[in-house]
Amino acid sequence: MATLAPRPDLLLVALRRSRARTLRVRAAAVPRARRPPVPPQAARRVFLGLGAAFVDQLARMASGGAPSRSFVAAARPRQGVSPVEEILKNVEWPDEFPFKPDDFSRFDESSDTVFYSAPRFVTHIDDPAIRALTKYYSQVLPPSNTPGVAILDMCSSWVSHYPAGYKQEKIVGMGMNEDELKKNPVLTEYVVQDLNLNPKLPFDDNTFDVITNVVSVDYLTKPMDVFKEMRRILKPSGLAIMSFSNRCFWTKAISIWTSTGDADHAWIVGAYYHYAGGFEPPEAVDISPNPGQTDPMYIVCSRKKTA
Repeated sequence: MATLAPRPDLLLVALRRSRARTLRVRAAAVPRARRPPVPPQAARRVFLGLGAAFVDQLARMASGGAPSRSFVAAARPRQGVSPVEEILKNVEWPDEFPFKPDDFSRFDESSDTVFYSAPRFVTHIDDPAIRALTKYYSQVLPPSNTPGVAILDMCSSWVSHYPAGYKQEKIVGMGMNEDELKKNPVLTEYVVQDLNLNPKLPFDDNTFDVITNVVSVDYLTKPMDVFKEMRRILKPSGLAIMSFSNRCFWTKAISIWTSTGDADHAWIVGAYYHYAGGFEPPEAVDISPNPGQTDPMYIVCSRKKTA
């Protein structure tokens, strides 16, 4: 199915309405006494590339015109066409980066260091989604114990979801909580760093064969700086894998993420690769194990260009 070209001029009104509904629903879900203040800039969350109306339209086309009940339900229409997988095919990217600084604001702008100071030895996606991600890793990561292979697990914690017993000579974890990183059995070393304060990655050029990031790309407030650094430290043809679901600490996720849906999220991450430069055209993959029943799981990946 051909990918529709986004029409920002027609979609902005629908997106603003959808965004307003999203904010009302999310605000209602927070107990009144604990409801965080909404920053003034939250009113200007404009997604210039795509929007809820476009995703719904794509889902309806794939399902024969039937309206979708939700983004999750629409993620895998009856014919098996995932809007998430379609969204990055034949993209006509805007000439300029389509986001504004306020799009990377958050409801909770307090210190991330404080927020992540207490270890959380839990998983942030359910077991079927974890198994789907592990299976995907088993298909795309270099075989275990491949000489010379180095992997960076960005925004890592106490588990990386790599296949059981997976090993390489160098697997570096970068995360926010040292206690969590110490518990991660796959890591050979780790770095504690807040990428929102310091997006500079402390590694030499052309160091890593693979960079992974699990359900954390939505927290990056300086994504372009981070993706340019990823390009720098990847070896030529090195692979970057960003995985995400529809779950997050929504007060810490960037506003453009909390205001949009699953296919939009794939477009957002794809835009990071595109505008960072030096990456092959990004690809979106829907590995959701039980659409509409368990947590969805999506991948947006790309390789560093060889020249």
